[in-house]
Order: sequence, then C-alpha cells, then structure tokens
Amino acid sequence: MSASKALGQNFLFDAQLLDRIAAIPGDLADKAVLEIGPGPGGLTRALLKAGARVTAIEMDKRCLPALAELGDAYPGRLNVIQGDALKLDHAEIMNGESFAVLSNLPYNVGTALFVRWLGGEAWPPLWTSLTLMFQQEVAQRIVAQPDTSAYGRLAVLAQWRARAKLAMKVHRSAFTPPPKVMSAIVHVEPAAMPEGVSARMLERLTEAAFGQRRKMLRQSLKSVPGALEALECLGIDPQRRAETVSVDEFVSLARELSAG
Repeated sequence: MSASKALGQNFLFDAQLLDRIAAIPGDLADKAVLEIGPGPGGLTRALLKAGARVTAIEMDKRCLPALAELGDAYPGRLNVIQGDALKLDHAEIMNGESFAVLSNLPYNVGTALFVRWLGGEAWPPLWTSLTLMFQQEVAQRIVAQPDTSAYGRLAVLAQWRARAKLAMKVHRSAFTPPPKVMSAIVHVEPAAMPEGVSARMLERLTEAAFGQRRKMLRQSLKSVPGALEALECLGIDPQRRAETVSVDEFVSLARELSAG
C-alpha cells in the first residue's frame, strides 16, 4: 500500500523503534490509548503488544483491512473508527475514560490536533499524556524557551499548564516513504493549572502577540482590550517583543485580563 501525500502519510515499520515509542509513556498494560492515523498499524501493533486497549481513528479506508487483521490477533483490544479525527469528539469516543494519546500524527493535522488537546477551560484533561510524532521543527517549537527563534505560541500553550519534553529524534530514513524533513517525538503530561487564568484569554494573548512577532508588544497587543494597561500594571516593558516574554509573564498577563 502506498502512502497518500494528500493525507500526510509516512509509515513506520521498524518494530524495535515502534516498541521504544510505545514505552515512552510508561506501562500501558490495560490502559486506554487513543491513536490518530494508525495507517497499516505499525505503532498499533506495538501498543497492543504493550498490553494497551487501543482506539484508533483512521481516515483512509485502504488501511482498514490491515487494522482488522490486527484486531483479530488481539481480540477485544482494538477499536477502529473510520473518520476525521478533527471532527470527532475524543472524550465521547473514549467513553469518558482517561486515556493516553500516542500517534505518528499525519503532518497535515498534527498541530491543529495538538492545540485542541491543550485548549479548553476544563483541566486536568481526560488525556494523561500525549506522545506525538511531529516534524522536528514543530517539535522544537513546542519545547522552545524564550529568546529563541523557535519560541512562540505553541511553546506557551504547551508549557503554561503542562510539562513538554523532546523524547526522541527519528531519522527520516525510518519512514516509508522517507519525508523530506527529520522528525521528533514530543511527550507532554498535564501539570497544575495556574489559578485565576482563562485558557481562552491566554490563547487570545498569544495569538495577538505572536501573530505580529516582530512588532513590539505595544503594537501587537493593541487588539486585546486592556492588554496595554495590564503590561504597565505588571511592569512589563511594552517595547519588548513577544519572543522575549516568558511563559510565566504571559500567564500573569492573562490572569490580569481574566480578572478584569
């Protein structure tokens, strides 16, 4: 079966590598796992071998027969849903049970799904961890620190109430077909949510600040009511640029605006 460029598919078949990926979140015995874009089931097999109960969402009908064979090999442990992961309610699919997410994410939906899992006012989330394959450049943006070119909205959203780390780099030659870029796996676990902060406000702030990242805060945050006053109140220099503002400073700004 050939990988579909339109669906952002790059398959992994190296069993040893897949076992190492499945081990990143720890013991999966009898744990519920959500996998997005399993393709023909390389990672799915490793998860089932590790004892997980896997729910896999796959858009590509061509992959369903291979996944059905895996289901037969591990009776009652694999539930395959054919559909678009961006349009489905994951909590509903997982029957309200807490779950780990492990995925070699299709490149074209990876960031959108990641932002969705990190969003919303309800915290802690139903997911206990996210172990996700991204293009290396995207992975570096998730774990980036302030004052670096990779630091931006993804870093703030991933780090303000969760712990994100680069778990493993994966060479392009491990994939079929090999993508043009290197890949990396990011592992994220929920942390305590800072009090008095609206997630929506933080998202709005980072959207505005990094949407015009080369401009000073006094310019980029003009569209957020009260933001310039909040900068002054917190003693944050409005002449700074977004990439110099730490996660804690963004949280303080969001708290100030959430209170207002």
